[in-house]
Amino acid sequence: MAEKDRFHDTGRAVGFLAETTRQARLILRLLRDRRVAIWPKLIVPATIVYLLSPIDLLPDPILGLGQIDDFAVILIGMKLFVELCPTRIVREHLDALSSVINGSYRVLEEESQQVEPSGAELSAPQGEQDTKKLPANGAE
Repeated sequence: MAEKDRFHDTGRAVGFLAETTRQARLILRLLRDRRVAIWPKLIVPATIVYLLSPIDLLPDPILGLGQIDDFAVILIGMKLFVELCPTRIVREHLDALSSVINGSYRVLEEESQQVEPSGAELSAPQGEQDTKKLPANGAE
């Protein structure tokens, strides 16, 4: 039963990290978007200034509590920023972040070829595709 709980906790941690990464990417995209007004964008630097300032709601030397208020300010600042951005633009960026790139791919296998010291290639065994090897400096 303990194994199942550990798997569940790991799944929650991975889900939390994935969601945090997604939110960070959303915020970066919104900050770069010219359609978002400047005043909501000022929330992000204001949050950073608060974190760097020596004035805190709870002093940092109080272990645990001092860091909790910093974490809360980060969460509130980022949530407020996203909420104040136009919903249509936020939805557009969320859709772009969660979209899957459609396309096709193929796996290319490298074949082992021997190269003579002069740089000339030896022929590959019959039935295998030829590949071109470039010198280490990238020149042809």
